[in-house]
Amino acid sequence: MSFFKSMGISSSGLSAQRVRMNVLSANLANANTTRTEEGGPYKRRDAVFSAVPINGPFEDFLNGTHGAQLDQVKVVGIHEDTKEPRMVFDPSHQDANSDGYVAMPNIQVMTEMVNMITATRAYEANATAINEAKQMAVKTLEIGR
Repeated sequence: MSFFKSMGISSSGLSAQRVRMNVLSANLANANTTRTEEGGPYKRRDAVFSAVPINGPFEDFLNGTHGAQLDQVKVVGIHEDTKEPRMVFDPSHQDANSDGYVAMPNIQVMTEMVNMITATRAYEANATAINEAKQMAVKTLEIGR
């Protein structure tokens, strides 16, 4: 495997985790949003990842990597939560129904923060992998001197 392929795999991970962090931060920012353009409370979203082969099978065969498929991460979509909103009793709220309940988003702030930490750690791991591959390439060039 070349240095460039390893950097490509890690950079796809960086890109995917950046999208995930953006989605998670939108969830946190809208944890108390009771009105959206679609109507009703904000619905929690989550990034959906998939492993996508870097090369096709023919290219793998030509490169001698047949049977050792390399995958990269790709964001295949943003999933919107389908659960019913949380009903909170607050008769003074402007969006309260006739019984005094307000439909709130199904967002657990603690869960979103834990997900944000894991996304940050995954981002850091991919950045470290890119830096290590870069250092290996530099060391390889130094051997030739």
